[in-house]
Amino acid sequence: MYKTLERYRSCNFNSEATAAPEIELSNYQEYLKLKTRVEFLQTTQRNLLGEDLGPLNMKELEQLENQIEISLKHIRATKSQQSLDQLFDLKRKEQQLQDVNKDLRKKIQETTAENVLQMSCQDVGPSGSSGHANQANQQEHFHPACDPSLRIGYQRNFLDQLNKE
Repeated sequence: MYKTLERYRSCNFNSEATAAPEIELSNYQEYLKLKTRVEFLQTTQRNLLGEDLGPLNMKELEQLENQIEISLKHIRATKSQQSLDQLFDLKRKEQQLQDVNKDLRKKIQETTAENVLQMSCQDVGPSGSSGHANQANQQEHFHPACDPSLRIGYQRNFLDQLNKE
């Protein structure tokens, strides 16, 4: 049994020893392929940047020019699309701000109109008197600003001025 194990070990180690150079050779070949590919990509990059164009012939220069033009078209299209997207977003935000501004102006107008009515109601009592001794004879007159049902059209000139601003 011991001899069998020894023969197995010796055969197994010999097969690994012969396989190692094959793996190393395969790895070295892969390394050479990758190195060649990296050198090619570096040369292409330098050519795209306008460097090292001397060794290129006319056909290669034309291909390089076409490739650069196609790339520029893609870049410009992407830039235009992003600009349009940004423009639409800004238009949408502008519309939202205009709507908010309109609502705020409406609230200001309502608040201002209510303040004017409250001030006029304070100056003139509910029976129409102004509260001053020299106007005692006006107590029987009715003031329309204090009656909420008669507020329609009240202070129209003032509200028109606010709308214009």
